[in-house]
Amino acid sequence: MVTTTSFNTTKSEEIFTAAQKLMPGGVSSPVRAFKSVGGQPIVFDRVQGAYAWDVDGNKYIDYVGTWGPAICGHAHPEVIKALQEALVKGTSFGAPCVLENVLAEMVIEAVPSIDMVRFVNSGTEACMSVLRLMRAFTGREKVIKFEGCYHGHADMFLVKAGSGVATLGLPDSPGVPKSTTQATLTAPYNDLEAVKALFTENPDSIAGVILEPVVGNSGFVPPDAGFLEGLRELTQEYGALLVFDEVMTGFRIAYGGAQAKFGITPDLTTLGKVIGGGLPVGAYGGRADIMAMVAPAGPMYQAGTLSGNPLAMTAGIKTLELLKKPGAYEQLDRITKKLAGGMLKVAQEAGHDVVGGQISAMFGMFFSNSPVHNYDDAKKSDLQKFSRFHRGMLESGIYLAPSQFEAGFTSLAHTEKDIEQTLAAAKEVLSRI
Repeated sequence: MVTTTSFNTTKSEEIFTAAQKLMPGGVSSPVRAFKSVGGQPIVFDRVQGAYAWDVDGNKYIDYVGTWGPAICGHAHPEVIKALQEALVKGTSFGAPCVLENVLAEMVIEAVPSIDMVRFVNSGTEACMSVLRLMRAFTGREKVIKFEGCYHGHADMFLVKAGSGVATLGLPDSPGVPKSTTQATLTAPYNDLEAVKALFTENPDSIAGVILEPVVGNSGFVPPDAGFLEGLRELTQEYGALLVFDEVMTGFRIAYGGAQAKFGITPDLTTLGKVIGGGLPVGAYGGRADIMAMVAPAGPMYQAGTLSGNPLAMTAGIKTLELLKKPGAYEQLDRITKKLAGGMLKVAQEAGHDVVGGQISAMFGMFFSNSPVHNYDDAKKSDLQKFSRFHRGMLESGIYLAPSQFEAGFTSLAHTEKDIEQTLAAAKEVLSRI
């Protein structure tokens, strides 16, 4: 790994400077620009297992994992081999493919809420589609989302969103018509009383509630006891649908996602990331009677040229096969627990106020002296200290998400040695920031 004295990013800086003349902000997705942590972003050259190498030759232990999909490790040899075999048959068919059936059966078998599934190409696309489906099925227009929860960059969801919007300090986004977001109601995450109030005020007009069952776009924020159960009861009481956005948590915190982990079955679910094994993918699914609304079975239209393409299906199938092997999630939990618990311990020993935790292969830490239950709590944490911590860890060969408002991810490729090296780096950095 790199050390502070040997850390050099000359080539990254040159490439990023050139990129800013070619792409808005020099990136294809905002959080990558390092705006909230300072400095210029690192330009990756290659990845393998738990590691990433930049164009200057620096090696990092990676806890971003291409923002979640690399749960088996980057460029897993079995996934690569399967992709190579699929590649010679073609990259996209634009026609039915037997691989869609295989992955669909695996998803339906694993995720409690899903009787039928539709594949798309991104998490944003999945959430856009599921919102239209909620409205089509219920005949209602309003939807409840939670402050700091991110469901992609579609207009109707850019209301008090987290992730990149929070990172850049944008409350919403120019170009989003007020008419589009008038039907989007918001409540603080983990605040059941606020949701009850919204239903009381709009008893017959709310199509449903959508949320990240474990928030990853305000940083790592788990649900309070009884919160998910309360949402399930409220939506049933008012004839609304409950939607779990499991683009991040699906197949990461349990093989069947957060709904399997917590024993709460929503009506609809969105998926992405892991089910594509590192290739662009998304999916939405749920009860058969609701999914029957989707064209061509029903009147709600949604389509996509590259949806269900053989490469994404192949990578997803192989990734899920690897995750089904005995002991996979026990390994993920053990490694992540050691990392998250160790981070809190070394931070506290260095005199910092910190809170955080983990669920399976997802973790997070805030520089705060009080618990973080929602986005407002997350915003009160010490963002400047996080920026210094992030930079120090980067210079020590540890690649963390370049935003306080993002969860961290581990993989089956991370070893005990990786965790020990990470904690040693954290101890040194935390002693001097």
